[in-house]
Amino acid sequence: MSPTQSHSEGEVLTPTHPEQPAEAYTPEQARRRRDYSVWDPRSAPGTYLLLAINIGVYLWMIAHHVDPRTPSDPALLHYGANVPVLVLHGQWYRLLTACFVHVGWIHIATNMWCLWNLGILGEPLVGPFGMIAIYMLTGIAGNLLSMAWNVYHYAAYHESGYLLQIGAGASGAVFGIAGILIVLLSNRKLPFPWAELKRLRSSVIKFAAINLVIGISTDLPFVNVGIHIDNFAHIGGFLSGLALGVPLVPRMTAGRERYLARQKEVFAVACLVLALVGYFIARFA
Repeated sequence: MSPTQSHSEGEVLTPTHPEQPAEAYTPEQARRRRDYSVWDPRSAPGTYLLLAINIGVYLWMIAHHVDPRTPSDPALLHYGANVPVLVLHGQWYRLLTACFVHVGWIHIATNMWCLWNLGILGEPLVGPFGMIAIYMLTGIAGNLLSMAWNVYHYAAYHESGYLLQIGAGASGAVFGIAGILIVLLSNRKLPFPWAELKRLRSSVIKFAAINLVIGISTDLPFVNVGIHIDNFAHIGGFLSGLALGVPLVPRMTAGRERYLARQKEVFAVACLVLALVGYFIARFA
């Protein structure tokens, strides 16, 4: 999902197309959206734009002779993968670009399938702008936590290898979307039957739990599957998604303008927090 040279497969959600979007859409947008199939990009433009960027980056890499199955470390770095030593030397953009770089076709296929499923479910609750912002913010948060873990180990054990760990993939952001959906689907005031909300929330929780267990299991000493998954990117994305969702819940049914205004406030504060976290990590290193 978000490996150095790895991938994971987990449970994926059944595509869902709610009949009544939350306040993220105008009534006209909501009406038009119900006319489209989930396979139509107009049904979830934010999600499909993220899919297009990820797939476009992968195809661009292949067009420039990068191995489609196992890209080399130099190739991954050239196209924007995350590595602590370069980030700490000023290349902070890698915290974001790494969210669109993948380690082979299986890696991108599993991530894009999960992104599509969660995006189709979540975009009616947050809107296209919200979906894109959540993807980027939680992806960056996941990469920051991963970098912090590596910097801590470098400081504790003085092993430079921790600063050379390469990370890439959308899964930190995918876990972030799962995290925020768990919170938003807990809102009993949404215009959906509570039994349906609980069913959808349970599906998202199982998705996150299964993939976290799979990722953590690859680090166990008695499990040797030949891959390494960046679990801290997953955890960082998931926790940041939960955190983003909490202040949004009270405004979800308070009217579209108030809800979108709250989104902007929350995302702006999240940007500030991420910048401060990055600053303190750099100082600690």
